[in-house]
Amino acid sequence: MHMVVLGHGVDLVDVEAIRRWIEDPRDPLVSRCFNAEEIAEIGEESDRVERLAGRFAAKEAVLKALGTGYGAGISFKNVVVRRNAGRPPEVVLSGGAALAAAAMGVVDWKLSISHAGGMAIASAIALGVPVQSALSREGPR
Repeated sequence: MHMVVLGHGVDLVDVEAIRRWIEDPRDPLVSRCFNAEEIAEIGEESDRVERLAGRFAAKEAVLKALGTGYGAGISFKNVVVRRNAGRPPEVVLSGGAALAAAAMGVVDWKLSISHAGGMAIASAIALGVPVQSALSREGPR
């Protein structure tokens, strides 16, 4: 199967803005945007806020690549970013985000996350076979 780029999203986040958001008890960013697995993986190290900012930027970048943003049945928790030692970050979708990706024909993701100088950035590339192309190859039924 020949895969093509179906979407690309980039997001840049100010780490201090994320720190203020995390510390604001009126709007609990962490519990609203991250699942327990992600929170455990990020840990409590000194770079925790930078890592949260990078993951938040990654979620935003994925939603931009899907062309959806959040809302209308898609939440930040529908986009999970996993990181295994020595491997690039991985995108796992559920709920509305998974439905949007399937409708586009997305079958794989390339994700890059970085943080430096008080900023975190993420780039997400959605790969797959456009749904129209897949249907046209099948021919009439």
